[in-house]
Amino acid sequence: MSKSTQDQSSKGVATGARRGEQVLQRLRERPPAIWYRGEQVKDITTHPALAGGVRTLAALYDLQWQKSDLTLYDSPTTGNKVARSFMMPRTHEELASITRSMKVWEDYTRGMMGRVPDYINRAITGYAAGAPFLAEADPRFGANAVRYYEYLRENDLCLTHTLIPPQANRAVSSAKQADPFLAARIKEETDAGIVIRGCRMLATLPISDEIMVFPSTLLKSPDEDAPYAFGFSIPNDTPGLRFICRESVDYGRSHYDHPLGSRFEEMDAVVVFDDVFVPWEAIFLYRDIKRCNDAYARTGAVVHMTHQVVVKNIAKTEFLLGLASLMVSSIGAEGFQHIQEKLAEIWVNLETMKAFLRAAEADAKLDEWGVMRPDWNPLDAARNLFPRLYPRMVEIIQQIGASGLVAMPTEADLKGPLLEDIRKYYQAARADAFERIPLFRLAWDTCLSAFGSRQVLYERFFFGDPVRMAGALVSGHQAQIQEQAERVRAFVIANRDEAFAQAPGKQA
Repeated sequence: MSKSTQDQSSKGVATGARRGEQVLQRLRERPPAIWYRGEQVKDITTHPALAGGVRTLAALYDLQWQKSDLTLYDSPTTGNKVARSFMMPRTHEELASITRSMKVWEDYTRGMMGRVPDYINRAITGYAAGAPFLAEADPRFGANAVRYYEYLRENDLCLTHTLIPPQANRAVSSAKQADPFLAARIKEETDAGIVIRGCRMLATLPISDEIMVFPSTLLKSPDEDAPYAFGFSIPNDTPGLRFICRESVDYGRSHYDHPLGSRFEEMDAVVVFDDVFVPWEAIFLYRDIKRCNDAYARTGAVVHMTHQVVVKNIAKTEFLLGLASLMVSSIGAEGFQHIQEKLAEIWVNLETMKAFLRAAEADAKLDEWGVMRPDWNPLDAARNLFPRLYPRMVEIIQQIGASGLVAMPTEADLKGPLLEDIRKYYQAARADAFERIPLFRLAWDTCLSAFGSRQVLYERFFFGDPVRMAGALVSGHQAQIQEQAERVRAFVIANRDEAFAQAPGKQA
């Protein structure tokens, strides 16, 4: 049992689903070592660059109690109400109930926080379900995954995660970098655990309780890559662990001026492991190249995570469709055919994502662990398609708003001496200035601000390099692709044979 588990168990605080104040209290009592602009943040719940996102995170935990009929269920071990995102579904209805639960949080954030806690909740649930796969390497690892899953479920903790090595020399592996400890690797092994030195990127939502260090899926050489092959979870306040943050896209402005950035800044960070000790009780995978590469698929973790992401993408597209429609209506542009075409494009994207989700749920089957796993094919299609759709939808918002997006006054202007000028000159066809300005500021924060630009980059690379993902898709679905190729081959041969059968004496 890890130190974190020991601490929580000794305090007897495993009471199930948390509320917002409990989230804030733990972050104050056990703050992660977050560094921002050259200084370590003393209290992330009040720091101007982080507080907006922290408040939203706390609000999500309150929301799960306000919508408890959708978001919570009875723990199978304690009977406490726990987050439904930890459920291991055994039926189609239980799977659908998880979808409805996740949609509650995604609607609240408009899909603008890609790493709300249920994302990793679904991941660790998959790892726990696939514990027998982990146990094949070492019985301790399977037991660790189950115990950790139950610990998270009963304490409702929030996790970030990290996966990829740093961008240094992309032409060589982690082992062949100028410094072999540039990417996080095993420094030493003891009877009590292992020591990790190096760094990982990219930890989104470092404003959390613990971190799941996922195994890389790019490991190739058993000899070279074994020191980089591991999977574990530890508290964010573990000695030697620190997070180096990018510049915040929350500039401390009001909700009026920055309606999205002031609320949904989840932050991204590079994670530094400065000789971080990881006990054996926290480890799920260790020095096993093939098992690290196979873990996502075999446990079902990647399927359950992608399920959550498609729900997010639906909420995000619904938001963009509503935003675009309001903008069009306010300026009286609905009669233009190119505007109708743009609205239709977003609508088609929305229905496409909804269809992928419905197909994944309808064709779900019990996996080898007895868990109702959504069908992978539509989810894989969705996760490969959305990185192309989102930048285009943001472009549509820009095209609809045009110059109106860069000419919106601030809250201070509306409270200043030029109020009458603003009231007169910022009106729209179907909205006065006080209706149009906040709408167009929302559009600006969606598609032009630092927050909006980060969203586009984030969606482009949500699951990694789109080209590498496409390659993995073709490789992973080769049997299905080949089946269709053989059908076409059979048609070509039949067509050829028919032609030559009608011309005796000629050879194919």
